[in-house]
Amino acid sequence: MIPVQGYEGQKVAVLGLGRSGLATAAALRAGGAEPLCWDDSPEGRARAEEAGFACHDLTKPGAFEGVAALITSPGIPHLYPTPNKAIAAAMAAGVPVDNDIGLFFRSWASPEWDDFDTMPRVVAVTGSNGKSTTTALIHHILQSVGRPTQMAGNIGRGVLDIDPACDGEVVVLELSSYQTELARALTPDIAVFTNLSPDHLDRHGGLGGYFAAKRRLFSEGGPDRAVIGVDEPEGAFLANQIATAPEDDRLIRVSVSRKLGDWGWSVFARKGFLSEWRKGRQVASIDLRDVTGLPGAHNHQNACAAYAATRALGLAPRQIEAAFQSFAGLPHRSQTIAEKGGVRYVNDSKATNVDSAAKALDAFRNIRWIAGGLGKEGGVGALKEHLAHVRKAYFIGHSARDFALELGVEHEICETMERAVELAAAEAEAGDTVLLAPAAASFDQYPNFEKRGAHFIELVEALAG
Repeated sequence: MIPVQGYEGQKVAVLGLGRSGLATAAALRAGGAEPLCWDDSPEGRARAEEAGFACHDLTKPGAFEGVAALITSPGIPHLYPTPNKAIAAAMAAGVPVDNDIGLFFRSWASPEWDDFDTMPRVVAVTGSNGKSTTTALIHHILQSVGRPTQMAGNIGRGVLDIDPACDGEVVVLELSSYQTELARALTPDIAVFTNLSPDHLDRHGGLGGYFAAKRRLFSEGGPDRAVIGVDEPEGAFLANQIATAPEDDRLIRVSVSRKLGDWGWSVFARKGFLSEWRKGRQVASIDLRDVTGLPGAHNHQNACAAYAATRALGLAPRQIEAAFQSFAGLPHRSQTIAEKGGVRYVNDSKATNVDSAAKALDAFRNIRWIAGGLGKEGGVGALKEHLAHVRKAYFIGHSARDFALELGVEHEICETMERAVELAAAEAEAGDTVLLAPAAASFDQYPNFEKRGAHFIELVEALAG
């Protein structure tokens, strides 16, 4: 646990009592503060009371008298589409609003660091797609070379729940737009921006607000080195804002769409090969084509970003290449479940939007595509350009018929995952890939994408093969 600094002897309100909220309350108490906990649900309040925390109704008049700060969980809206009542009350009372990410960055360093030979460092990863895989890959590479490391944030443990730093340790954080938008301190040593595609637009008041939330990771204090995917206009803009000249190697540009050889430092992938260039010459190359844990161009982008970040930490190209080969990938993200009768079964339940589904569809050949769920705003028409390798689609969930009408691909309306897997497996031939890439949220049939993916895995494992 990281004891929170700066609030000793003060009352600090904590809103939202899920995993990160309870960890925040514990870290505040460990730092000498008095946490006042609240959750809009009785279940959340019961969890806090069971953990020994006092509940304090933050929606009542005068609730913020004598309160030094409000720490809110990332999923609770503070601006769009409508501010939570407790957050609005805190702002009206002039009480600073922060989150656990802000508390982490103000509390991470400790006096014990004076005795370390090598200062601990923080790598923070944000973006629309690929940030979980990139974060996990950086963590895996560090583990493979014996570097002390912890992984936290939007993946793994809550940031305040990790252990205090040891000599030379690297903490790798995945940060969502919800987390970067509100944190009052954002000071990573290395910051990574993977890419940008429309998502969470209602929460951020549009695409501009969404990008602005991501951009804060690079503007609030500024990292020592930035790794920026430049294949979208927003990434190119961000890179331009950071660099003082083309040769500025505090910035590492990343691409999977073109060669980047004319900058101070760049990493790009073309035709399955990763290349690192510095000051106009190539210094390293890695063949990614047979790295089973990183299939497709979207994962090659993740590989480039992780490579760049770990090179910035001083690792050698061959160390990174060896770690790539042992990376198994993340659950529910282009995860190969089984091969039965020459048919490959891939679980990409995390592909909840059009952009991530498109990347999955581009990564495989001879696809039997399972898609659908609770469709998102804007529809799935953009996927028409990515259907060349789809032999047949099997649509499930609330939006099954909408997907069928919008895409015009050969399909079957299956409604349920059971029927989709049964039919796709029966019709698949050797060399085919049965791919779950829903392009939709899971909430019509499952509580989250993990449960959806787990159900797919269960059904695949039950197939005779």
